Amino acid sequence: MPPLRKLAFVVNPNKPGAAELAESLIAIAREAGADVVITDTFPVAENFLEGRDACCVIGGDGTLLSVVVQSVLGQVPIIGVNRGTLGFLTILSPEEARDEFPSILEGAFHISPRAVLHCGNDKANIALNDIVIREAHSSRLISLDVFANDKWVTRFSCDGLIFSTPTGSTAYNLSAGGPITHPNAHIIAMTPICPHTLSNRTVIFDENVQLKVTNTKSDHPLAVVMDGQRQVSLNIGETLSIAMSPKKMPLVQPLNYAHFKVLRTKLGWNSPESRGGQLPGS
Repeated sequence: MPPLRKLAFVVNPNKPGAAELAESLIAIAREAGADVVITDTFPVAENFLEGRDACCVIGGDGTLLSVVVQSVLGQVPIIGVNRGTLGFLTILSPEEARDEFPSILEGAFHISPRAVLHCGNDKANIALNDIVIREAHSSRLISLDVFANDKWVTRFSCDGLIFSTPTGSTAYNLSAGGPITHPNAHIIAMTPICPHTLSNRTVIFDENVQLKVTNTKSDHPLAVVMDGQRQVSLNIGETLSIAMSPKKMPLVQPLNYAHFKVLRTKLGWNSPESRGGQLPGS
């Protein structure tokens, strides 16, 4: 990949050690001759990523999700450095970031294009992880009619519905009992939250499906939440369109990145690595 010479840094000052790590990485970038802009203010200013070769996010996955819209619309690659908890998106540990940042700046990385969902008419209504429809201010059941390519799927009575990308399968979708999917899978997962009908389970759709969801029961608007960051309303009787966006989010990965190693580490799966042994076939 081409060297990175214009970098944006988004730093979450509320994450322990984030500011100190940012100083180290910014020094490495400037020593390599990179032009650097920095912010620790949220939400990030509009057009902050404009003209940048990449954006280095230092914080947790929530910090990274806060720049998804600008990344997708401007096609600016994101380098995620974890100073949060699990960190499925901020994949680099502080140690890995310090070790690999000079090589990444020189182009030793690849881009993982991550699918994003889009809803409604606003081009900024996109989500890297998920779009969730739920009650905004109570825990009452909601009622939603779901259509796939204008064919009725069913009516859900539940606490909410999660529409997840493959990347978001390890987020709210997983907590609600949905499946883990590989980030390169070409699907949309629809998972009900606490469904009234116990046979309602996750439905997997092809990525080309055009979904529509109608608020059929609630006596007040529902909340449509994108990545836990942005929110619009779904009014009584109103129908919301949900589909895979034609644009993807470019996520920077080091050349030695291994998806299932990340899963084993983050989810605490048992493996020979955790016992000091060798992997099968190694």
